[in-house]
Amino acid sequence: MKVAIIHYWLVSMRGGEKVLQSLCSLFPQADIYTHVYDPTAVGDAFAGHSIMTTFIQKLPGARKYYQNYLPLMPLALKQLDLRDYDLVISSESGPAKGVRTAAGALHICYCHTPMRYAWDMYDEYRASASWFKRLMMPPVMHYMRRWDVSSAEQVDHFVANSHFIADRIARCYQRDAEVIYPPVAVDTFGVDPQQEDYYLFVGQLVAYKRADLAVDAFNRSGKQLVIIGEGEQLEMLRRKAQHNVRVLGKQPFEVIRRHYGRCRALIFPGVEDFGIVPVEAMASGRPVIAYRSGGVLETVKEGVTGLFFKQQTAASLNEVVDAFESRPPFDSQTIIEHAQTFSADVFTERFSDLIERMMS
Repeated sequence: MKVAIIHYWLVSMRGGEKVLQSLCSLFPQADIYTHVYDPTAVGDAFAGHSIMTTFIQKLPGARKYYQNYLPLMPLALKQLDLRDYDLVISSESGPAKGVRTAAGALHICYCHTPMRYAWDMYDEYRASASWFKRLMMPPVMHYMRRWDVSSAEQVDHFVANSHFIADRIARCYQRDAEVIYPPVAVDTFGVDPQQEDYYLFVGQLVAYKRADLAVDAFNRSGKQLVIIGEGEQLEMLRRKAQHNVRVLGKQPFEVIRRHYGRCRALIFPGVEDFGIVPVEAMASGRPVIAYRSGGVLETVKEGVTGLFFKQQTAASLNEVVDAFESRPPFDSQTIIEHAQTFSADVFTERFSDLIERMMS
């Protein structure tokens, strides 16, 4: 069976790329197609696979400014020749699913989310854009939304990374989606016998992750908070943080793993489609304190592996942190066992079952 996997862009190693890795392990013969490929950013994660790019790769500054070429990506996808493939898997949160496939080929779309900048986060992206982008976004995103809906009709079967995203697919595309949670490398984490008196935030330092909310809350409470990540808000957060809040910036994996294992709890104040970071924290035996919205409602069991706060405010977060400190400790082994249900093995088994059903 000839297999093609279409991934929006390969310029970092985040959650979508971890899914791609698992798909490549499942289909070692697969060819990868993507708009932009930066081998320095992904290393040898996809060694042994042929990686082909669209014409976007050749445009000026594409590796860094690839999102500026978003309006050209539907055209780029149409130029891919996939006639020889029996199975096409599109990995979608940017333009990936709008490819032409051969008659009789099966096209499965693993949707991390419909494009945020065209749908649910359009207003946030436009508000933070330059004046020229704000001017251009209404007509461009109108075109992208129409293309996004029409290209969804070419997909034979949608798979969502959470029920939260399955609902979004239904609203945007009027399509049903099967839910298969993304793979998390849970076995690379574990309990650290040395516990320390700090809370932890891990993630990109961009607006929707709400690291600023965590800083505001801990500035008020005076409790210890460690922030690990990089992004456009890094310097702003460092200026805002008081002495009890340490903003470490980007850190190697070993440092992140150690902080997971030693923290009192993970603070997760944003809204995520699925949220790999809370599962990594739970795989380390540590509970999660999260905003009650999004994919985290499917990964964190309230009172068993973590607690939720109801409003995205510093007061609401601090109220639940205080409640966390006054209740009996969470059981680390129970938390770890729950995290195991999101392992790469579970993902592979469920995706294999799906392919078998669809191809039979």
